[in-house]
Amino acid sequence: MTSLIHKYEKFRDLHTRPGTFVMPNPWNAGTARMLGSLGFEALATTSAGFAFAIGQRDSQGAVSRDQILENARDVTMATDLPVSADLEDGFGIIPEACAETISQAMAIGLVGGSIEDTTGNADAPIHDFDLSVDRVRAAAETCQNKPFLLTARAENFLYGNPDLKDTIARLQAYAEAGADVLYAPGLPDLQSITTLCREVDKPVNVVMGLSGPTWSLEELSNAGVKRVSVGGSFARAALGAMMRAAREVLEQGTFTYSDEAIGDAEAAALMAPPSQPR
Repeated sequence: MTSLIHKYEKFRDLHTRPGTFVMPNPWNAGTARMLGSLGFEALATTSAGFAFAIGQRDSQGAVSRDQILENARDVTMATDLPVSADLEDGFGIIPEACAETISQAMAIGLVGGSIEDTTGNADAPIHDFDLSVDRVRAAAETCQNKPFLLTARAENFLYGNPDLKDTIARLQAYAEAGADVLYAPGLPDLQSITTLCREVDKPVNVVMGLSGPTWSLEELSNAGVKRVSVGGSFARAALGAMMRAAREVLEQGTFTYSDEAIGDAEAAALMAPPSQPR
């Protein structure tokens, strides 16, 4: 297997070379193998995709840190590609909780991970500015000089506060606190993305596949985006295909969905041989 340091160096270099790269989001070991076979250069876990796979909603408290990290370990063991993890809110309010989450993430072979500034409280969904910065700083100090890239997420636009000025101020503060990559999911248009990229001095991640407008990789690259992820949208696409197949069988009594299904031999070829230890 590829060494951790080599994975980290490859992941770091993706963020410094010219151009924009896509980092898709598998939700288990099998989908990690499948995506890795296509030529992508890095992968990231998805809390939403994993939650759906185990019958849970993608919400804070629905899936534990242990579950998230166990799934991330499975993904890292299934691929030689660098893997970053969706570490949600760091699994705790206090900065020390974020630091512990990063420490555990590094211990299982992840070379990156993200911390959100959400609270899980619908009445006050975003952490206070200063606390948010302290949380990022604690996470950054934990992985300082270690083979790990920290992504800091500003969640305003997903939680009813579409304030671009505050979002940029938060990301600037997170960068100063030590974050390596910046991420504000849910930005409404290319102009907002362009403005954000111009106002920060660290690589910016944009998620595609959410509801709403979509832009091409070329458009995002021209806006200044360094990294594009897809969040849980690949998982939802797979679930959508399954539901369409099930409805066809239930409502029409036909099985034409199999025409678009991946072949058994092709799927098997992408998975680990039975004798290969995990």
